[in-house]
Amino acid sequence: MSELRQRQPVSSSGPSQNTDSTPSRSQQRRADTEDSHGISVLDIIRVLATLVLASCGLSYYITNSESLLWGYRPWFTRWPVVKNYLTGPVNLTPVELSLYNGSDPSLPIYLAVNGSIFDVSANPLVYGPGGSYNFFAGRDATRAFVTGCFEEDLTPDLIGAEEMFMPVEDVEEAGITNAQKKLRLEREIRSARTAVGKTVSRWEGFFRNHKKYFQVGKVLDDGVVDPEKGKRVLCEGAQKQRQKRSEMKEGS
Repeated sequence: MSELRQRQPVSSSGPSQNTDSTPSRSQQRRADTEDSHGISVLDIIRVLATLVLASCGLSYYITNSESLLWGYRPWFTRWPVVKNYLTGPVNLTPVELSLYNGSDPSLPIYLAVNGSIFDVSANPLVYGPGGSYNFFAGRDATRAFVTGCFEEDLTPDLIGAEEMFMPVEDVEEAGITNAQKKLRLEREIRSARTAVGKTVSRWEGFFRNHKKYFQVGKVLDDGVVDPEKGKRVLCEGAQKQRQKRSEMKEGS
């Protein structure tokens, strides 16, 4: 009897405390699990930074230590371009442009294509005195870029240059009327002029997009009339590049 009296009654609060605490711990574990599976902003930044560093390293290796950006060089990273941007364009007349042919070491080396002036001072061995293309320096020689005649065509005059893209009439054609010939000639002239334009644009783009050269300004019209403008005949080198009408017939 004494043993029964000494037993302490089970507290009614015990089970209720366990019951209340169990859901709390379960919710905490579930919250921790959800947090562990989430991606934070810091994780995204780390991944992006790793990808950028890997790309720069691969570019540096593939370009033989020349570039970290796969050859891309923003204009603001090139001091001569920035300087020209700050000082403004250099617009010169043909006479003024002729002074920038490399003979004066205090002046940069300029050449022009289609009226756009480009600074090529970064390559004096090519465009400077004694260079293989020094004849381009200090002038607009757009016609020579089209025809390839570097002695005869150092001029911006493109009149008649389209002839090099037109066929040589070397055969007598039967079964074609004069009206048909006229229409064909007009079509071929348009096509030839388009070819001249594409050639000029290609060379202009070459200098504009070159990693060492950059545009500085434009050639101004000084009002001086070229006495040979529109009278130049197609140079011998360009004549040899023309396709013959008979060859066109054989290929068709």
